[in-house]
Amino acid sequence: MISPKLPLGERIKYYRRKSGRTQVAVAGLCGISERYLQQIEAGQKVPSAEVLARLADELGVPLAALLSEDNVEESTVPLTAAPAIARALMGYDRPRRSAPASSSELRERVEQAWRTWQSSKDRFTTAALVLPDLISDVEHAVRVHRAGTDAEVRREVLRAAADLYGLLRSYCRRAGRLDLSLMVADRAIRAAEEADDPVRIAAAQWNLGHVLLSHNEPTAVEEAKEIALRAGEQLRQGPMSAEAKAVEGALELVAVVSDARRRRWWEARDRLERRAAPLAEEVGEGNVQWTVFGPTNVAMHAMSIEMLAGEATEGLRVADQIDTRGLPSRERQFTFGLELARCHDLRREDAAVLVHLLDLEENAPEDLARSPLARGMILDLQRRIRPTFRRQVDELVQRLQLV
Repeated sequence: MISPKLPLGERIKYYRRKSGRTQVAVAGLCGISERYLQQIEAGQKVPSAEVLARLADELGVPLAALLSEDNVEESTVPLTAAPAIARALMGYDRPRRSAPASSSELRERVEQAWRTWQSSKDRFTTAALVLPDLISDVEHAVRVHRAGTDAEVRREVLRAAADLYGLLRSYCRRAGRLDLSLMVADRAIRAAEEADDPVRIAAAQWNLGHVLLSHNEPTAVEEAKEIALRAGEQLRQGPMSAEAKAVEGALELVAVVSDARRRRWWEARDRLERRAAPLAEEVGEGNVQWTVFGPTNVAMHAMSIEMLAGEATEGLRVADQIDTRGLPSRERQFTFGLELARCHDLRREDAAVLVHLLDLEENAPEDLARSPLARGMILDLQRRIRPTFRRQVDELVQRLQLV
């Protein structure tokens, strides 16, 4: 999820940082004092039209970009996808002439990779070691069995491929490679369709929806909702097992996030209450197709809506009722902790923000280092925090190599 729309001062700071320049440099070129620019960025002063025009000119953005109410694109995550993973996805690895791995072996390896991805503190490091060979072996097996005569083995290999591409969607998105993330989301859909597996087809559409939610263009965010709702409708045309209902619920959450991202707060809350919550209560806590759908995840989305809407007090009230310790996904636990920190950040409760950030560093250090929202909060905290806590924040900045 992205942060809420930025006020004027935060927007100016965003574009200044994006240009790579200090407050001293920008203030001097605009003919104002560094202290005045600090106050503008902190929201303590509102610049005159003349100063605002100078700032826009110096930062190289249209004046409308500073005044717009649209969400600002968050600072991108460094491109940290392991080169070996990209090479394997592009087919640049060595040719595989040996017999392919069995479908049962591939299934076991894919599921182990998913368990590690959802639970390990150093999941990015581990994934970079495990995924290249797994990609090559799965794709080799798919190529061989497409021309084979055993339809059931072919189907099982394609199912393993669809699940692997779902993992790769998550990895590539968080590693800053939205291009690869979109590619593997499409591959997941194709593999699931070839396997003729309705639940996996819907889960693959869920993956594609999350890729589109990662973009900041309103059209992409809206398209994510359209894809999710269409996938849910197609899923309901077949037998509605507990697994199918869980994936349908996960698709409803994509639509909820889409509404919230477009500031349609009432629609987001209404869909969460009317559509997602009843499904969650019916299927209970689970992890069907690695979606972690259930009552806890629904409650976390309720808190996310309030955070995105800037309703920090309500977000914290909702958060008080959530216990994430039973979730199988460290990633979802991380997201909850990050959004909890953001709610405190909106209230300028700096000590609480620091506590949550340090806890996130302990439990998911690689996720923290790759999160644009976390990086922005940490740098803002460094600027304004009381001297009592400055050393801890400075050390956190150094550990994450933010300067």
